[in-house]
Amino acid sequence: MTVDAVKVLVVDDGRENCEFVVQYVLKPAGYLPLVAFDGLQGLELVHQHQPDVILLDLQMPRMNGLEFLDALQREGLDIPVILMTFFGSEEIAIEVYRKGVRDYVKKPYTVDEMLNALDRCLGEVRLRREKDALTRRLLRANANLSRRIRELNALYQIGRSVTALVSMDELMLRIVDAATQVIGAEEGTLFLAEGDQLLCRATKGSADLQARLVCSASADPVAWRVARSGEPLLAAPDERTPVREAQPDLPVAVAAVPLKIGSRVVGVLSVQNTQAGTRPFGQQDGAMLAALGDYAAIAIENARIYTALEEATGREKQLVRGVFERYAAAGVVDRMLQNPNALQHGGTRQVISALVADVRGFGAYSQDAAPEAAVQRLNAYFGAAVEVIFSREGTLDKFLGDAVVAFFNAPEAQPDHAYRAAEAALALQQRVAQQFADENGPGLAFGIGVHMGEALVGYFGTAATRTYTAIGEATAVADQIQAHAAPGEVLISGELYAALQGRAEVEALGTLEVKGRAEPVQVLRLLALS
Repeated sequence: MTVDAVKVLVVDDGRENCEFVVQYVLKPAGYLPLVAFDGLQGLELVHQHQPDVILLDLQMPRMNGLEFLDALQREGLDIPVILMTFFGSEEIAIEVYRKGVRDYVKKPYTVDEMLNALDRCLGEVRLRREKDALTRRLLRANANLSRRIRELNALYQIGRSVTALVSMDELMLRIVDAATQVIGAEEGTLFLAEGDQLLCRATKGSADLQARLVCSASADPVAWRVARSGEPLLAAPDERTPVREAQPDLPVAVAAVPLKIGSRVVGVLSVQNTQAGTRPFGQQDGAMLAALGDYAAIAIENARIYTALEEATGREKQLVRGVFERYAAAGVVDRMLQNPNALQHGGTRQVISALVADVRGFGAYSQDAAPEAAVQRLNAYFGAAVEVIFSREGTLDKFLGDAVVAFFNAPEAQPDHAYRAAEAALALQQRVAQQFADENGPGLAFGIGVHMGEALVGYFGTAATRTYTAIGEATAVADQIQAHAAPGEVLISGELYAALQGRAEVEALGTLEVKGRAEPVQVLRLLALS
């Protein structure tokens, strides 16, 4: 709170005292003064201007100071009050503390005495406002995180559905229906590349309940532009873009993404809003459509490969199966973990306990597993990790490939954050061992690294896509430590072990040279906590 933003209401029938306070105390210090000469007038100014602090006299006409305080309490107005009283009236001052008075000064007072009293009261106001601001930011962060989890769950369910389909006709209908549903668009169209042609294969109009199959050569300029460039396109109302200048009759809003296998464009998926007054598509819509487009590309390729496998024989079938496995495993998993909120916006430097858990053996597992099974398995492990982290009041930072990054001691201070992080690491290993013990196929486990150190913690990203994350030494060192952890093993740094204050059973492993750090890091295997 800056001084020039602070409004101070003086309620006193003594005009000389009011003039002294305004001219010699408030204005020179940069405060905004408001003056009332009795309690009734003071209440009116409270309602009109919502002052930050009130300087109050007791003896006044119409409504005295005690009546004024009673009126504030009745209306639930929690405004700090400084009582101005004469020497010898301390008993009255003590009495009015029960009515909400925060401080008092004895007349005659000096400028410094009044400024000190104001500063004490405003300190309370500053703390309350900072707390309210932090609460609002946390609520927004939780809402953003909840929204992202819902979106990822929706993508996972849609991806699981489309990648399980082998009928090309059913697949194309499902892709268009899913695109309009996820984005909330009025219309959607799927184009497929066939030789040097771009065919419209499925479409859903604003009046259609479900998508329908079509088969016609398309001259749609947006679809052709995306197919040729291999880049997504967003066109909003009244936006001066080359494509809108070339085609002024475009719908109100258009979003289109290429369907790519590697660098090859196999089709285009587009959605549009045509009615005036409907919302344009934003960057988040574009990111969601791109993720769905990746699922669709893999599913279409899977369907084509499945058909080829049915028709081919012997050596040809084995060759196509190798292509199938290469595309399905890597593509589905990578797109599932894609995170569009990567822009940084700033934060504060503080000490945190960072935890990085990497699924050991997942790369080898995903080479042979079906795409939907790989995604389901990884999501199950991630789900277990998120539940364990949240149960210790940790903050989920991000998913990086097949790793989970989390930290403790932010946004709220946690004096025992080192213990929470260590306990979460052990609990995650135990949870995985119990939950997935009876799984068919190769067993997977986390390799975990935990370190306590400094990081830049705060909100990063644009106004539309803001996220809460930690950047710096703490997470970087934890990541390098986990790289040396065996499956099912938890490795911690010497800094974290010292913070555990003898509550950990460990085995010393030596030191580790860490990139970007002058001193090596002591590494210990965490066995148990007490």
